[in-house]
Amino acid sequence: MEGGSNFSAMAPPVFDGDNYQMWVVRMKTYLEALDLWEAVENPTVAQIKSQKEKKIKKSKAKTCLFAAVSPMVFTRIMPLKSVKEIWDYLKVEYEGDERIRGMQTLNLIREFELQRMKESKSVKEYSDRLLSIANKVRLLGFVLKDSRIVEKLL
Repeated sequence: MEGGSNFSAMAPPVFDGDNYQMWVVRMKTYLEALDLWEAVENPTVAQIKSQKEKKIKKSKAKTCLFAAVSPMVFTRIMPLKSVKEIWDYLKVEYEGDERIRGMQTLNLIREFELQRMKESKSVKEYSDRLLSIANKVRLLGFVLKDSRIVEKLL
């Protein structure tokens, strides 16, 4: 039995309209594991392959994307014809522009700075909370240095 055959039984990550950046990381990895990412990223590579194989791959990728979104998001993407159109629509609609991501980042950094260790909480819970915020900042494409996280922990 091939090792990859069990992977296709895993459900794709579901996108509900929030946390687009986190969903992108998970969905891209999922599509890459199924060898379907090229249908999203570079349609010209798929054109080199046989017509039937290309059509099957694109259908599989489209099915994965349809299965990976909530019903509300699905109704918005279902009229789109290609996998690339769907991916680009989701990116434009939910990633937000630079200004919005900047504001989200500022809010997260403020939240990070306001975090305080509570006596009723463990160091592990406090560090998990800080790392969670730092990872959200990184998903938005901004840098929060590890040294700053360590400084905050100490």
